[in-house]
Formats: sequence, structure tokens, C-alpha cells
Amino acid sequence: HTATMTVLLAIGTRKGLWLARSDDRRSWQLEGPHFLMQEVPSCAIDTRGGRARLLVGAKSWHWGPGVLHSDDLGVTWSEPEAGAVKFPAGEEAAVKAIWQLKPDTGDRPGVVWAGSEPSALWRSTNGGETFSLVRGLWEHPHRPTWKPGFGGQAVHTVLPHPVDEARVLVAMSTGGVYVTEDGGTSWRPSNTGIKAYFLPDPWPEYGQCVHKVARDPVEPERLFAQNHHGVYRSDDGGKSWTSIADGLPSDFGFPVVVHPAAPNTAWVVPLVADGHRFPPDDALQVWRTADGGESWTRTSSGLPESYFAAVMRDAFTSDDVADAPGLYLGGRDGSVFASPDGGDSWGEVVRHLPDVLCVRAASLP
Repeated sequence: HTATMTVLLAIGTRKGLWLARSDDRRSWQLEGPHFLMQEVPSCAIDTRGGRARLLVGAKSWHWGPGVLHSDDLGVTWSEPEAGAVKFPAGEEAAVKAIWQLKPDTGDRPGVVWAGSEPSALWRSTNGGETFSLVRGLWEHPHRPTWKPGFGGQAVHTVLPHPVDEARVLVAMSTGGVYVTEDGGTSWRPSNTGIKAYFLPDPWPEYGQCVHKVARDPVEPERLFAQNHHGVYRSDDGGKSWTSIADGLPSDFGFPVVVHPAAPNTAWVVPLVADGHRFPPDDALQVWRTADGGESWTRTSSGLPESYFAAVMRDAFTSDDVADAPGLYLGGRDGSVFASPDGGDSWGEVVRHLPDVLCVRAASLP
């Protein structure tokens, strides 16, 4: 089926959203920008139910942040008049940015999750048109002590459990990983084994600066995490974590991506260190594990050898083609690269866009 499918790529940047399409994942037709001069830190392509809905968390410097949706591949966009995401009356808080948009599983068709700055979780039951605050996390006793990371204090990862609807994992900078097992009423920190070398106690209950978490599609209790210095795996749904950084050139980076259908397969994009945010050897590198982090292989053929930009936490993704997933990454220099073969070879999609903040891909229904 790969010969006739079209893959849609959504590229959110500091100054708007671009959309690219390809029938072979090697040559691309680009159009945009949508949301000219608006920051787009989050986007999603929701293909549940046999249709494609684009969701975009855009930030207007005049109107503030909002979640907009399009059911015609970006020809028209909609947002409720009152806004899609806003704190209820009485809360002394305002949404600064939407850092994450996550459609739930196919058997929960209307459910879409959002993570915001300040650190709050939101749930939609109408496909992302309106969202309600998940109060259990917002009213967590730890919240007053969560600190902003370098980019802000936000929920940037939302991972609903594919089997148990009551279980959701979130990750935030800073604060770490939190898990609910009762549909969002109560949340527990879930960071055992993750080191926070920058804190007086390097093994705290919470306060870690997790950069991204991804869930194994075949073994949903298996998770992969890229931290602020640290790459980890959990085999128990996040209750405990083990370092899998051995074999990588560095344990610092932002994104981690899992294969859409094969177990134990994940990719990371290392940077030298928090104080040296260039790729190792000044060459853009993607590293893959096929054995849960026991070993790593560099998969960077076709990527530039002289490269000094970082790839942010949501600017690396895979598409949904199970037998031969495509990989897509964008840099802060405005370059976007695609691999049609799981990282074995890479080609350029576009160069000289604004600073890339998020990349999402899906085959169109």
C-alpha cells in the first residue's frame, strides 16, 4: 500500500505552520505558511474515523494561544468563539502556550489531550474543539513547587494508555513524570531511577527535567525517556527507570521516537551537553535501538556533516506506516529532513524555514 499512499507532514515553526505532502516520502510539495507570524509549538494529525483533522496549538502575539482545527487539510480553520483552551472562572492563571496535542486511541474517537504552560492537562471529548481542565493534576500538592525549565514550565508529553482508559502518563519540565490510574483524579510522581544531577539530592521523588517520553506500541508498559542528561527505559509503566545511555555518544538531547509497530525500537537525536547544544562532532546524528536500549546504531546517512542546530522535543516524529515507517525531523535552523526507511537514509524536505518547533506526520485516509 505504500506505493499509492500520500503522507502529510505538518511543520510548526516560530512564525507559522507549513504543510508538505509526498507520495513516495522522498519528494515533497510544500505549502504555507498558515498562521503567519504565530508561534506553533504543537500540532497533531488526527486520522481516526477515516478522516484527517489537523489540530494546531498556535500562539498569536495579539490574541494569545489557542487550539484551531481544520477538516479540509488546512484550507479553512476553526476555533470556538470563546476559545478552545482556557482556565475556568476563579482560577488565577492564564494559558501561555499549548505545548502538546495528543489524539487518543481509535476506540476513544472524540478524545484529544492537550498539555499547556503553565503545567496543566486538558481533555477534549469533541475532537479537540473544546477542552476541559483536568483538575486532579492542576490541584496536585506538588504544583506550587514545580519550576520552569529553560523553555518554560509546561506539560509537554501526554501518553494515554492504549488498553486502560483510566491510565494516563504526563511529563513536564520541570517536575518529571506523573501517572494517573483513576482517570485523572489522583496523580503520583513516577521518576524512580531518573537522576537529576542539578539538584542537591540527585535522586528526588520529583523535580526531574524530563525532555520527552514515548510509549512502546507493542508493549505499552515499556516507555523510553530522554532527559536533561539521561536516556532511560521503563518496563513497568513508569514506576521505575533504568539507564540505557551506554553506547550513545551523549546522554543529552530532546526528542525520543518509537517505531509505530515494532517493539523495542526507538530513536534519539543526541546533543553534546546542556552547556554545548550542538550535535556530537558537529554532525546531525540519529541513533536507533532495536533491542530496548541494549545497543545503539547511528542511522544518519544523508544528514549534514556540518550542523550546529538542535532538534527540539516535538520536532522529531514517525509516521503511521507500520511495515516501513518514515521518520521526520526539523532543526532550529529551519531545515527539515525525512527518512522513508526508518532512518537508514535521509533526504531534505525543505531548508530555511523559521525555527522548527514541532513536526507531525501521517498517511492520509
